[in-house]
Amino acid sequence: MWRNIASNFLSVAVVLMVVAAGVLAWSQRQYVGEGPLGQAICFKVPSGAKLWQVAEGLEEKGAVTSAYIFKVGADYEGRASGLKAGSYLIQPGDSMQEIVAIVAGSGRSTCGTEINYRIGVASSDIVVRELDAVANRYVEKVKFDPAQEAAPQDYVEIAEDADTRIRVTLAEGVTSWQVVEALKRAEFLTGAAGEVPDEGYLKPDSYEIKRGSDRADLLAEMESRQRAAIDRLWAERADDLPYDTPEEALVMASIVEKETGVPEERPVVASVFVNRLRQGMRLQTDPTVIYGLTEGKGVLGRGIRQSELRKETPYNTYVIEGLPPTPIANPGEDSIHAALNPAQTDYLFFVADGTGGHVFAETLDEHNRNVAKWRAIEAQKGDGG
Repeated sequence: MWRNIASNFLSVAVVLMVVAAGVLAWSQRQYVGEGPLGQAICFKVPSGAKLWQVAEGLEEKGAVTSAYIFKVGADYEGRASGLKAGSYLIQPGDSMQEIVAIVAGSGRSTCGTEINYRIGVASSDIVVRELDAVANRYVEKVKFDPAQEAAPQDYVEIAEDADTRIRVTLAEGVTSWQVVEALKRAEFLTGAAGEVPDEGYLKPDSYEIKRGSDRADLLAEMESRQRAAIDRLWAERADDLPYDTPEEALVMASIVEKETGVPEERPVVASVFVNRLRQGMRLQTDPTVIYGLTEGKGVLGRGIRQSELRKETPYNTYVIEGLPPTPIANPGEDSIHAALNPAQTDYLFFVADGTGGHVFAETLDEHNRNVAKWRAIEAQKGDGG
């Protein structure tokens, strides 16, 4: 009898092991296989949320088939304690494994509502956008210029929501004074900005911050990123440049930045100024003259007068030799790279071509013909043509 009992026990044990193995394999397929979600959703992970709460929330939204399998899989991968608060875009068909990677990944929100304070050369604005998860595009909700108008009530309500993301974005070519003045108007920041940072040493970039962040700390982060970029790009520079230090290269980069907004032109524009320096020619660039007049405190808003072109200032490159003493704006990485790796050309001149770009010339005669064409285009525009 005992032999029969032992045999039956072993049989049952084998069956249970087979069933367990089957359940385990099935659970694994459920975890890594395509998920049930039919259309994209924006899923919020609250601050301090537990894994089981997130799992149940995903199951309620129809993003996972089993909260239990989701939790066990996250535990097995060692990501159960890595949840990051935020709002995350979950795409149709995302597996449980992929969703775990999303909610326990970088912590950078990928959907929801965001405030973006865009600091530009001519003006700045605050834009509130919300991601339409289904269409996978942002929809603008509010837009205003804090320098010109009070914040609308819609913005105030959104800004007070703890889940709203906040970014500050610097355009290429802004001056350090413009950045500081704009940050003074950012109600979501705290603390004094302090002295205006050295010109050229704030990185045009997008900075994700938290409400209540310190202005001085944000400026320090902008400076840290710019200096890191300069050091990295300086190490990759071309040989035989007519400037010996990263500081001089940054001055050149700022001139390139202000001379053209066409990315592919930047190395060519840089080549013109490099060729002039090599030949001992004056740079004769209007943006440096304008900086000498405005000190980087806003735009000139008018044409340069002939008397201003003749007046000797540290920034009037029609009068002084070589580079001005400091950068004239904060250049982006592309302009820094162009200054350190200019195109190989014989160009010494360039002028606007009427399309937003420039036409380049090797000789003064050729340049004068190009200038005449540009003046004809300007005259035609002035006549309403």
